Amino acid sequence: MKNIHTFPHSDELIKALADKICVIAGEAIELQNRFNFVLSGGSSPRRLYELLASESYRNKINWDKTRFFFGDERFVPADDKERNSLMVQESLFEPLQIPESHIFKVDTTGSPEEAAKNYAKTISDQFEKKPIVFDFILLGLGDDAHTASLFPHTPVIQESEATVRSVFIEKLATYRITMTAPLINQAKQIAFLVYGKGKAMAVKQVIAGKTGSSADFPARLIDREKAEWYLDAEAASQLQQN
Repeated sequence: MKNIHTFPHSDELIKALADKICVIAGEAIELQNRFNFVLSGGSSPRRLYELLASESYRNKINWDKTRFFFGDERFVPADDKERNSLMVQESLFEPLQIPESHIFKVDTTGSPEEAAKNYAKTISDQFEKKPIVFDFILLGLGDDAHTASLFPHTPVIQESEATVRSVFIEKLATYRITMTAPLINQAKQIAFLVYGKGKAMAVKQVIAGKTGSSADFPARLIDREKAEWYLDAEAASQLQQN
């Protein structure tokens, strides 16, 4: 498939994805004077953010014209080490000295429902009531085939509205705040960053699986024509080679 990019090692795929983001950012800024970038949490993207903030990449994007959003967030206090935004703060925002006015985090001081509603409004306000079309959304993939916080057999994967919702993840005994699949699918470009042998079966089920449904493998909800996959050899090891 043309939208699957496989690399021998994770270092190569991270560099390729960083190069891709630089191109997308440049095109967006040239077109609309702004790059709307949706970030992923978890452990996998940290190295990507560190690379973008490095001396070799930091001047390849006009960060003054970049606005940052989060595809999902854990419902924990702002200073909790489990926060997606805290990881990005350390690996990307602080090294680049991104002003807070350019970063749109999920406020978790109220209830989960309030957090989701308020974040949806924050996003809508940034798009000035126009259709919400992000320039680029970065996604990860869990070994259970979840992406963002769209987990198997949770109510949010049935959501038809392009918005933000709260969802209780029973197996984790916690709430998450997440963009819905319809909102993610409105983006101009989407990329999955996946590496490691532990993700190989999930990759196979999402890309080439013949059984089960999106309820079982929620990443299948993401637009197949639009999403590009950046995989290392281990993550791609279960895909059939044509």
